[in-house]
Amino acid sequence: MLASYTSAPELTAAYVEQVWQTLPASIRPTLLLPVPRLSEALDCELTIASETLQYTGSFKFRAAYNLLASIPQTQIVTASSGNFGQAVAYASRLLGKSCTVVMPSTSAQVKIAAVKSFGGTVDLIDVREVSRAARVAQLLEESKDAFWAQAYDDYRVVAGNSTLGHEILTADNFDSLVVPIGGGGLSSGVVLARDYMNSNTEIIGAEPLPGNDAARSLRSGALVKNDQEPATVADGARTISLGQVNWEILHAGLADIIEVPDEQTLEALRQFFLYCNLKVEPTGALALGAILTQPERFKGKRVCCIVSGGNVDPVVYAQALTATH
Repeated sequence: MLASYTSAPELTAAYVEQVWQTLPASIRPTLLLPVPRLSEALDCELTIASETLQYTGSFKFRAAYNLLASIPQTQIVTASSGNFGQAVAYASRLLGKSCTVVMPSTSAQVKIAAVKSFGGTVDLIDVREVSRAARVAQLLEESKDAFWAQAYDDYRVVAGNSTLGHEILTADNFDSLVVPIGGGGLSSGVVLARDYMNSNTEIIGAEPLPGNDAARSLRSGALVKNDQEPATVADGARTISLGQVNWEILHAGLADIIEVPDEQTLEALRQFFLYCNLKVEPTGALALGAILTQPERFKGKRVCCIVSGGNVDPVVYAQALTATH
C-alpha cells in the first residue's frame, strides 16, 4: 500500500478505486495482444497493451476525461504537443466545455488538425521564444475563469491513467511492465495501480535518451530538468521535467528507466508495423524500444509493453518505415 502523498493527498485508495469503477464507462478498454513473432525474436513472452484504438488515439483520453469531468469550469486551457490536446478537445466536446490548446509549431500536423476537428482552438508557439507554461499563463491572465488542465502533474490525471494499469494487471500478473515516460502521467498512474493492487510486477520506464531527465532524476534521487524541450523523435516525450506529483510516485515505484536512442525507437516503430500490423507513433514505440535497447534484461520473462498511442503524420511515418537501418 502506498504512503500518503505530500503533493497529492487526494490519491487515496478509496478515490482511485472509485475512478476504476466509474471511468471505464466512458473509455475504451485497451487491446491486449500477444505477439508470438516478436516474443521468439526477443526470447521473452511479450504482450502489448495498445492504446492506439482509445478515443483520440492515445491513453491521454483516460486522463483528460477524468480531469474535465471532475471540475466545474467550462473554459479550459492546456498545453500539449498533440495527444493530450486532442483528448482535452474531445472530452470538452462531450462535456459541453470549450478549450484552447497551446501547441509547439513543430507539433505533428495530424495532431494539430485533430485538435481543431474536435472543436478545440489551437494556439501555436515557437518554444524557442516562449515556453508552453508562459503562454498558458498569458491566456489564463486574459480569461480569469479558465481552468489550466495539466497533462501530467495533477492527481486526477494520474488516477485516470491508473485505469490502464488496472486493466493490464487485472488481466495478467506480468513479470515486467514497460511504460513510456515523458512528463510521468502514464507511468505514475501505472505504478499507482500496481501498488494499490498489491501486485509484484516490476514497472520499468522507457524514456528518450535525448530527453533523459527522468532517468537522471532517478539516478540522483532528486528531480532534475532538461534545459529546453528535447529534440527527440518521440514528440510526446518532449517535456522539460517530470511533474512533482509524478516524481513523488515514480522515484520509489519504478524498478528502472531505460534510456532509448531515437534509432531504437524508430526500429521499434518498424517492428510494430512488420510483425504486429500496428501503426504506432514514435512515443508509443518507446517501450518496445527499451526492450530492443536492453534485450538481455527481459529474456525468459513475461513482459507487457505499453503502446501509448498511434497518432503520427503519414509523411513522418512513411519516412520512418523506409529509412535505411
